Amino acid sequence: MTTDSDDPRRTTDATPDRGDLRRAVAAVADGDLVVYPTETVYGLGGDALDPDAVERVFDLKGRDRGNPLSLGVASVDAALRHTRPTEFALAFARAFLPGPVTVVVERGADVPDALTAGDDRVGIRVPDHSLARTLLRETGPLTATSANVSGSGSVTRVDDLDDRIRDGVGAVIDDGETPGTESTVVDPEAGRIHRRGAMAGAIEAWLADPPV
Repeated sequence: MTTDSDDPRRTTDATPDRGDLRRAVAAVADGDLVVYPTETVYGLGGDALDPDAVERVFDLKGRDRGNPLSLGVASVDAALRHTRPTEFALAFARAFLPGPVTVVVERGADVPDALTAGDDRVGIRVPDHSLARTLLRETGPLTATSANVSGSGSVTRVDDLDDRIRDGVGAVIDDGETPGTESTVVDPEAGRIHRRGAMAGAIEAWLADPPV
């Protein structure tokens, strides 16, 4: 029997700091970037549907424009407003999200080329973290990428943010230390895991014998 302490899909029951949350929502509305916690690492968020905000994420991280970003949303249903998954991919997403999994599906028309590096597919991320999902419900889709300078380690504590990141965002939501395990990136339609991380074994088992 799995307990709360060892369940990798356990939702983090964060108590939002309303001041931090309000500042982050306002920052995103103004076109600024924010740092927010997830059940894996701290993320760097900007309006994922605004090409200018997406470009600022790339600039701040020093990230290669050919390396796409994921689409952070509050729920699978929210993702359906901006993506076109097959029935199979949707069944997979409902099985594993919210959770530390990025699900690659066909993007919708409102998802900018800047986010996907011109590809017609995008990674969906629904954090298993109540504070992150509260933020996403209030802002709409945000970029889902780690809050670090490219080439450096992911950040699990706000105190460890690079000065470049800290100085380049409009708000930081501090929810203490995060677990640090990376999400698994998977294209269920292709049956391919692009990056192994949390829950990789369960994902492989589901893909090998899908209950659909």
